[in-house]
Amino acid sequence: MINKKVADVTEALKGVSDNMTFMLGGFGLCGIPENSISELVKRNVKGVTCISNNAGVDDFGLGLLLQKHQIKKMVSSYVGENDEFERQMLTGELEVELIPQGTLAERCRAAQSGFPAFYTPAGYGTEVAVGKETREFNGKMYVLEQAFEADFAFVKAWKGDEAGNLIFKGTARNFNPVMCGAAKITVAEVEELVPIGELDPNQIHIPGIFVQRIFQGKDYEKRIEQRTVRQRD
Repeated sequence: MINKKVADVTEALKGVSDNMTFMLGGFGLCGIPENSISELVKRNVKGVTCISNNAGVDDFGLGLLLQKHQIKKMVSSYVGENDEFERQMLTGELEVELIPQGTLAERCRAAQSGFPAFYTPAGYGTEVAVGKETREFNGKMYVLEQAFEADFAFVKAWKGDEAGNLIFKGTARNFNPVMCGAAKITVAEVEELVPIGELDPNQIHIPGIFVQRIFQGKDYEKRIEQRTVRQRD
């Protein structure tokens, strides 16, 4: 097996530059590639397009890139937890493409699988379908959606080996799997990195063929976006 391990996040993001398109895994603040996002902030890359379910919160996740006006365009399905996102969108500073959540996932999966496009009923008859090809199948109308084209995909897994095989934990198994292999280069950061051969093949969610670079992450905060508790009796 090819060893995909790199020394750190700096080496993992080699080749990142302005005006690129990035995919970033996660849902809310769950399973986001914290180390990769911090490195993007540090490098101060500009004019980027981010494909992600949402844009984090004001002071964490992709919200950190928004604070520094590094993002030119967001391609997302949910953006309700970020005041700075709302401000930039309403003032025209940020270009936004809102996509039904299932369509977002399938456009990632199509890119991962090598399909150029697919038909979906989601969005037909709404603004989502404006300017897109539509077609009837068995009496039902569908919209043609194209696979994403991205330069880098940044994903976060619980455990991985040096060949790039990945295991996700709990709800962190959200958009991360479908973004693996969906860009020219997939960078995986993991909480635990083990030698090749130490993972049970039956437990692997994503095989290493979909990953080009993997590194051991550190200092994960794993913030909770909305903490809901009930009073004790």
